[in-house]
Amino acid sequence: MFRGVTIVNLDAKGRLAIPSRHREQLEAMSGTRLVVTVDRDRCLLLYPESEWEIIERKFATLPALDPKARALQRLYVGNAQEVDIDMQGRILLPAYLREFAALDKRVAFVGLGVKFELWDESAWRARTEAALNDLDLNALATDSGLGTLTL
Repeated sequence: MFRGVTIVNLDAKGRLAIPSRHREQLEAMSGTRLVVTVDRDRCLLLYPESEWEIIERKFATLPALDPKARALQRLYVGNAQEVDIDMQGRILLPAYLREFAALDKRVAFVGLGVKFELWDESAWRARTEAALNDLDLNALATDSGLGTLTL
């Protein structure tokens, strides 16, 4: 499981260093192959290829004539790109994906279990601050069944 936030630099060519604390586990899961795609929150999702294949199979089972299902397939599967970890532990993010998520120089690499989210650092900080200020945690806990969760 991946967790935590690491701020990393995106170089001028669009290469992003995978935080060293995650490289070994990623390589054990999928070798050097990862999959990156868009997310509705205007960040990128980064998966070990083995985890992405599970999701992709689920998308393939959606009804082909359902417009909402097709829209989801187009969004997530249609924008998915394979990326390889190079010898320096970096991945090259395609330009259109960097533009989609407004990734410029500093990127928040956010571990969320079996995947990562990639955010522009300032967007990540703003999102975190907004959640702290606006999120009704009591309602969320009740609505999601997390009422017994203690932190």
